Amino acid sequence: MHTIVLATQKGGSGKSTLAIGLALAAKQAGFTVRLIETDPQGTLSNWQRRRNNDDLVVEPIYHAADIEPRLKMLADSGLQLAIVDTAAGLSAATTAAIRHSDLCLIPARPSVADIEATVSTLSVARAWKRPYSFVLNQTPIRGQRIDNAANTLAEEAALDLVEVLARPLIVMRNDHQDSLASGLAVSEFAPNGKSADEIRGLWRWIETRLELEATTNDLIDQVISAADGMVHAATELAADETLAS
Repeated sequence: MHTIVLATQKGGSGKSTLAIGLALAAKQAGFTVRLIETDPQGTLSNWQRRRNNDDLVVEPIYHAADIEPRLKMLADSGLQLAIVDTAAGLSAATTAAIRHSDLCLIPARPSVADIEATVSTLSVARAWKRPYSFVLNQTPIRGQRIDNAANTLAEEAALDLVEVLARPLIVMRNDHQDSLASGLAVSEFAPNGKSADEIRGLWRWIETRLELEATTNDLIDQVISAADGMVHAATELAADETLAS
């Protein structure tokens, strides 16, 4: 299993919409996917409640100590991809997620404040020697600001731009927020739109970066669902026993 973590100190950078978009793009590419929410704000959980389809499971994990064992359980069940959405800022849960990631994606809008806010996340990824890439998100369609931001991020990482900047850049369009409000991913909301093309392109970039290969297998989905059912039943049983005592 591969684990992708979206993390940055700055709020409003678009981590949740990117997580949703990438999860659906990966699923459409043939991967089995689990969305993991470590942000108590609950953006992903709220999105799932608005969704009429249960094909993408959102699993809340808010305690740092629970992240590693749960990722191991998912990997043992045959899941191929976990995408972790984290809270703004640095927390024990975010650090744990980055520590166990195969790729830390650091979203940033092309502004001074956003770029400055990437430093702490970058430091954690480097401290744990985890691969990372920046995603320039919510960018204007064109302009010098984009080039300046990209070059600044490369200088901050002290690496060539091609090594640290994910492609393509994700342009600010209403499709992203409208799809979130509808309980959809952007490639479901406007499948032929430019936003959907960019998210699919970003997923292909990640596939290449991580050298991923999908193995479509209905049995994997069945095993994961059965394991989740057992965990849920055990949790309810423990709760009933507590009430009875």
